[in-house]
Amino acid sequence: MSIPDSRSRVPSLTSSATQGGSSGDGPARVVLEAAGIRRATTRIAHEILERNGSPESITLVAIALGGVPVGEMLAEALRELSGSEVPLGALDVTLYRDDVIGHGRRPIPHKTRMPFSVTGKRVVLVEDVVFTGRTVRAAMDAVIDFGRPEGIQVATLVDRGHRELPIRVDFVGKNIPTSRAEKVVLRQAPGGEYEVVVI
Repeated sequence: MSIPDSRSRVPSLTSSATQGGSSGDGPARVVLEAAGIRRATTRIAHEILERNGSPESITLVAIALGGVPVGEMLAEALRELSGSEVPLGALDVTLYRDDVIGHGRRPIPHKTRMPFSVTGKRVVLVEDVVFTGRTVRAAMDAVIDFGRPEGIQVATLVDRGHRELPIRVDFVGKNIPTSRAEKVVLRQAPGGEYEVVVI
């Protein structure tokens, strides 16, 4: 799904979005199917509007790559509920990660698309899976480069726990208990719809 407004449109992913590495080639357990994802994003959209009021004050910023399809679904749900377009950006936080810089890793950059200022806006960071909290922390740092928001909130399709930083998620589609050795992956099923699996 994508937003009709070309000013806020973010290209859809063409490959699986992952949290923690693998794209998920091994045996996988489906924990959130396409219908469940739709219900979760609709509920999150309701909660975002209830907390923030006017959609004109809200800006969605999806964390590339996995947050982009979730952000697109949320933007569509918000438009259907409120009748207004909510701007959607995509933010690559690779170079803001404290476990990438200074550790000799060669990060693969993703596309950032932020065709607006976040100054004075209530920014909702959108992620597919929140794990240690390091990606969300990096995204908060990155957002400040695009202005001074009124506030930053976090929405995620799946919260799997295991925080390493004091990061709070404001809007959660589903809490899924996992072991640290497992991977939680948002991927496209053969029919083209998204599902969340544990590997």
